[in-house]
Amino acid sequence: MVLRSGAVAADHGLDALVELTGPDQAKALLAVEAKSAALTRDLTSMLEQVRSRLGRLSEPAEPMLVAPYLAPPARAWLEERGVSYADITGNIRIVLDRPALYLLDRGADRDPWRRPGRPRGDLRGPPAARVVRALADFFPPVTVPELVRRSGASTGATYRVVEYLEREALVDRTPRGPITAVAWRRMLRRWSEDYGFQRSNTVGRYLQPRGLPVLLDRLAAAPDLQYAVTGSLAARRLAPYADSLLALVYVDDAEAAVQHLDLRPVDSGANVLLAASDYDIVFERRVTFDGVEYAAPSQTAVDLLTGPGRSPAEAEALLDWMEAHEFDWRR
Repeated sequence: MVLRSGAVAADHGLDALVELTGPDQAKALLAVEAKSAALTRDLTSMLEQVRSRLGRLSEPAEPMLVAPYLAPPARAWLEERGVSYADITGNIRIVLDRPALYLLDRGADRDPWRRPGRPRGDLRGPPAARVVRALADFFPPVTVPELVRRSGASTGATYRVVEYLEREALVDRTPRGPITAVAWRRMLRRWSEDYGFQRSNTVGRYLQPRGLPVLLDRLAAAPDLQYAVTGSLAARRLAPYADSLLALVYVDDAEAAVQHLDLRPVDSGANVLLAASDYDIVFERRVTFDGVEYAAPSQTAVDLLTGPGRSPAEAEALLDWMEAHEFDWRR
């Protein structure tokens, strides 16, 4: 690796030029753009600026962004576009065809230099969940006042979440106007970093000794029970992946659910997880199929993204289905 003259880079409006040489003497040039901060919403213009400068070089070069810290959404945005990056915490990804190079390492997922008073940088809590679900479940455009009514979150919480999603380039909004586009797949993935079926709820482990088909029959015969089936059992209706081995069910009354569903508490060998949730959004926009209430696809996808075993793979299959059938689940 050779760092070319800073004057050469500066002459072309770049912060640095790094030359990489492979064992076969094949060479690649990285055009480095250094930023003191890199918000996802600014990456489009940043990348366009760098690529415009690459045209001044006499040889091909690939853009690379470096910053003190790159948040997960920013890294995901760069990866989707094949842009190399690195930050001081150790997050790095450099991918080249020739010389063949794939360098990937992970550093911090939280900004170690975040100061008190800076805008909130997460999607934790029921209000954020309500806003995210409303943005995912309904087609844009939508104004923020309409989003307040649709989500049921407070005005202040809604504005805070929208501002955060704008910073992370997960929604597009006209100045002081409506939200015109939602990157719902990336937004759900981002939400899954702050919300999980098991870590965000009080979860009990149970055994239905006669198996999951009996569990579904009992749920269908429980009209007075407030519940929503999520996870594999919910996803298989839309994107079958494999036989479900574990049922994930939201309930508002765990004691009543255990009694009606004939469940036995266990320390190991559970085939049912019941979540008593403070997030009432999990019950909204449920889908009824064969008499059973299933969580909305957006909720199911996030629950699978944070689930055990093969759940993340099932989440990707469901998300692929959702992308191909938006008019079947969005309103």
